[in-house]
Formats: sequence, C-alpha cells, structure tokens
Amino acid sequence: MLHKSSPMAQWMILLFSLFGVLHGDESMPTSIQRCCQNGRARAMDGHDCTILPFVPTHMCSVVQEQCCRSAIIDELCCNGIKMARQQGACERPFFHGEPWETKISKMCCDCCELGLTAARRGLSCELPGLLLPRQCSYAAKTCCGNNTTEESNLTAAAPEKPEVVTTKPPDGSNTCKNSNCSQLCLGDGKCGCYDGFQLRRDGVSCEDVNECLTNSHNCIFGQVCINTEGSFRCQRETSCGTGYELTDDNICRDIDECDLGTHNCGPDFICINTEGSFRCRPKDKCGDGYIQDAIGSCIDINECVVHHNPCLPGQTCINTVGSYTCRSNTITCGRGYHLTEDGSRCEDVDECRRGNVCGVHGCVNLLGSYRCECKAGFNFNSITKLCEDINECMHYPGRLCAHKCENMEGSYKCSCTSGFKLGYDGRSCEDVNECEAKPCSQECANVYGSYQCYCRRGYQLSDIDGNTCEEHFLPPSSHSCSVSMEVQDFILLLNMNIDECAAGTHTCSVSQSCFNVLGGYRCLAFECPPNFRQAATGSRADASATVRCIKSCQPHDVNCAHNPVNLVTHTAISLPTFRDCTEPEEVVLLRTTVPADPAPLLNATDVFFVILGTNSQIFDVVRRSDDGMIMGVVRQVKPIYGPTDLVLEVSMNYVKSGIILQRNVIMVHVFISEFSF
Repeated sequence: MLHKSSPMAQWMILLFSLFGVLHGDESMPTSIQRCCQNGRARAMDGHDCTILPFVPTHMCSVVQEQCCRSAIIDELCCNGIKMARQQGACERPFFHGEPWETKISKMCCDCCELGLTAARRGLSCELPGLLLPRQCSYAAKTCCGNNTTEESNLTAAAPEKPEVVTTKPPDGSNTCKNSNCSQLCLGDGKCGCYDGFQLRRDGVSCEDVNECLTNSHNCIFGQVCINTEGSFRCQRETSCGTGYELTDDNICRDIDECDLGTHNCGPDFICINTEGSFRCRPKDKCGDGYIQDAIGSCIDINECVVHHNPCLPGQTCINTVGSYTCRSNTITCGRGYHLTEDGSRCEDVDECRRGNVCGVHGCVNLLGSYRCECKAGFNFNSITKLCEDINECMHYPGRLCAHKCENMEGSYKCSCTSGFKLGYDGRSCEDVNECEAKPCSQECANVYGSYQCYCRRGYQLSDIDGNTCEEHFLPPSSHSCSVSMEVQDFILLLNMNIDECAAGTHTCSVSQSCFNVLGGYRCLAFECPPNFRQAATGSRADASATVRCIKSCQPHDVNCAHNPVNLVTHTAISLPTFRDCTEPEEVVLLRTTVPADPAPLLNATDVFFVILGTNSQIFDVVRRSDDGMIMGVVRQVKPIYGPTDLVLEVSMNYVKSGIILQRNVIMVHVFISEFSF
C-alpha cells in the first residue's frame, strides 16, 4: 500500500504547481499531480522508474519519473526506520534489494537509531550542530519525536493488524457490571480483546491472532516467524553453529565450555575458553628435544625433519631420543658427475669443455651427460655419443635421384645411366642427344636414352660396331636397269636431303623448335599437361628433341597427389619406311635404374613396360638386361608407309609388392619418311 507523500514529494508538487501558474495554465497543477500520483503508484507496483508508459508531454514524463523515484526512496527509508524500531539492528544483510537500495535503507536505519538515542538521553530532536543529509535528518527527527506527523506518514505503509480494541470503558460506567466478556468490556453490551487477540463469532470470547499466518509480523529475511500467545517472535532460520547458543533476544552467544564443564581436557591440562570453542593447555612442560601431544605425553622431536640442515655440509643428520647426531658422508658420484672441492656433494661435469668430444659438430652440456648438435647429413647416436653419417640413398630410396644415388660423408651424389646426363637440379637425368657427336657413318636417330643408326639404300649396318654402313651388293637380275635407276634416284634424293634446322631455312616460330626429318623438318612445341611443369633443359638441340614434365601439384590437391604418374616425357624420332619388315626393328631404348636380378632383395622393385593406344598393333616392347639393369626396347613389328606422323605412348610402371609406386609416361612422336633409306 502506498504511504502518504513525503515532504520531498510535497515540495515537488508545490514546485510544479508554481510552474503551471507562472505559465498561465490553470489546469497545470491538477495535471501535474495526476502525473506524480501515477509515477508513485507504479513505483509501489514494482515498476522500473526508467521504463514508464509514454505520456504526451515531456513535463508529465519528467514529473512521473521523479515521483516514482521519490516513492521508492521513501519506501526504502521507511523500511530502515521500521528495522531500527523493531529489530534495533541495522546490519546490511537484513535488507533486501540492489546495493543502492540497501544503502538507503541502512542509512535511514542508522539515522533512526541516532534519533532514538537522542530521545532516550533527553536531547533535542532538532540535533543542533549536525549537518546531516536530508533523508538522514528526516529519519532521525521522526524516530526522536514519537507522535509527529512524519512518523505516522512513514509507518502508514506497515502491514495492517486485525482491528482490536485496547481502550478501557469510561470511568463511572455501569454497563459492564454483569458483562461476561473474556477480556474487555466496551459498554453497550460490546466486548473487546487485547493486542494480539481477536473477538470470536460469539462476540464474547477472544482467540489468539497468528501473525505468522496473517503475514502481520515484521521478521526479516533469514528469520522464521514463531507465533506466541498474543504476539510472535522472530528466530534465525539457521542455527548459530557449534560452540554457540541462541539467546532469548535472538543473538548467538559463545558457550563457555570451561565454565560449564563440557570440555574434554584431561587432568593434566587446563581448559581455556575461545570464541566458539576451547583449548586444552598442558599444566607441565616437556624438556628440550620433546613436544607434548594432545593427551599430555612428551614425545621426541625429529630435529632432522623439523630443522633445515641442522648438520654441516657433507654430513647426514640422524635423529636420537631427545636429540640428534651428525655423521660424515662418503659420497660416490655417478657417471657425468664429480665431487666438489669441499667433498660435500656431486656436481655435473661439463663434457663440452673437456676436449673436443663432438669434433666438428656442436656440443650441448646436459646434467650428467652431453649431446652433440650434428650438422646436416648426420644423426646423433645417444649410445656412442657420436655424430654418424646418414645414408640418404638408403633412407630415401628412389626419392632423391632420378637414376643412381651415391652416399657421401654428410651428403649424397646423383648420377645417371648411359645415355643420360645430370640435370641442372643435380637430381634429375636428361636424355643425351648422341647424334650430335655423329656416331653413325650415315643416318642417326636419337631415341630416349640411346640412338639408332640407319643406312641408305644399298648399304647395311656393320655387325661389328653397329654404327658403320657397309656397301651391300644386290644379286644380279634381269632388272638391272631399274636398279641403276633406283641408285640414280637415291643419289638425287640424297642431294636434296637438306638439314633445314641447321641451315636456318625453316619457318618455325620463336616458341617452336625445329626438328629435322628425312626429306624435311617439323616445328615442335610440346606442352606439359595440367599439374605438371617443364624441367630445365640443356642445349638447344636437347630442347628440340626431348621435353621432360615433372608433376607439380597445387596445395591440398588430393587427386593430383594420389595420381601415380610422376614424369611425362616428350621425345621425337625420324624413321624411314621399312618396306621389308620381316624382323622387328628396334626404334627406342628405355633405360631404368632397377636391378635386373632382384632375387636376393626382399620386396624389391620391378618395372613393367606397356604400350598404350591403338599403336600397340604396330609396335611392341620387350624387356632386356643392360649392364645389370632393366631396359625396355620398343620395336616396330609391322611396316608403315610414309609419309605419316604418329604418337607412341609408352608407360613405365614401377611396382613393389603388387602396388604401382610410380609411373613414367614417354610420348614418342614418330615421323616416318616416305623414303626407305
């Protein structure tokens, strides 16, 4: 229930009234009062003063919010005054709400106690000489003057008790002579009851009012209401705890166990009371080296544990009854440690300063040991304490060098098989164009890893060196005239076979490479497939015949990483027309670095050659052994009549334990001349 307006609220209403008069609006005071009453009503309903319903005028909005705040402050101050009057205590936990709310209630409670003290001592309620805040001064004066208007205003919000009559009938009245009222007679046949009682339905007898059920008590949070005859009392919800007892005035008081004799101190101890407990102090003291236990017995003190290093360095403490002794130590240091100069302890040996234990490598001292910081290409052996060379060729087989790997001290060296040379990166191998050295007496065709010599018509390769062309005599026949004509045509064609690439008479662009063929030339421009990059090339002649593409995956490209193809090579050869192809003609040699006889090795790597596409009917591939290594030989098994160009795709599969570890693809661009020489 909203209490009556405080002086501050009345002052605000008066201020707004004057404001309205000054502005010539006669209805303004009434309107402002309604705004203020609305704000105070919402405060009593528990609304937030900063969130109020919208009003059409700004002035009404301001008045509504300020009156709301004033009502809350009055209510909080009223709670503090009631707490001081009823409980006589102003502890912060007794109040509920936000910190700023409990602060206001406690201030008014303290100031009310100040006023009550002034009234008991007969001092003036004006409290002269004290410059108190307005709310504090108001609370003090209210509590000092018991029957002032301010007191009735502040207590108006207190819970209502059942209406009882406690006044006595007027003197000289005879209406209660024969009354049967159980407590009070009010005259005219009416009965009344004392405080804490209410009249029964019979109108005569009185019954106790249970203030705890009617919620007319003033017990605070943390207390429980207990009804009594004609009244009630407030008791703590929780007990006082061990060593305390609850007094009649609801205060926890220490129990003196020593005075009551409820302690358990033995006959050799003296009981000393403490707050909430007690202590047993022994009557007699123990000698040096002893301490008294809980039952008064003297027990030995272990000085070796209680005191820090009671003996000198190099000695061990040994406890005795009532004392201790010190015994000299015989220290034996472990490996990596040695005795200090005073012989009291072991300290670490710095091996890095005792000679060059790691050689050319770095040294790091450790407690009781050391570690060598080995250079690249070496590993530290924790057992031998030495830096040992890493055999990279054995640790990473087939991953460091394209062909051959040779271990070196702290490193390794790559080399290539016959027909190849080491690339600029020092690891890959590039095809050597042997034809540049003119090994053939007549015609030469470079192939991957080797070369092939050819002879003009009327000549054949020597069986001795395979490079020299020897004159081949045809058997006499009736067609000698045509043979002579063929020879003449051969000579004519031979004179016409010009190397346009060497002469510079070709028409290839800058981005193309010129490749000479029998009876002409080709402009080549090999491109690497996606996810591959071109490896470094050697001379211009190498670039015109062979292009190597190495796999180069984009980051996080799983499909590319799982693709077994690691190398794609484009190469070109020029072949004559083999009219009489009774025996296979070897056209391409494919060398590997895999041993031809891996029987002694476990899980050895093997190589399989496959010709892909429709050209497998014209060419085949067989496996041979060359210099102890596996080699593939591509052969032409059927005649092809030129001129024609075709692409032969050969796959080299490196297999281990039935799984393809790596696949190299060779794209052989074959240019077949129309001539058979």
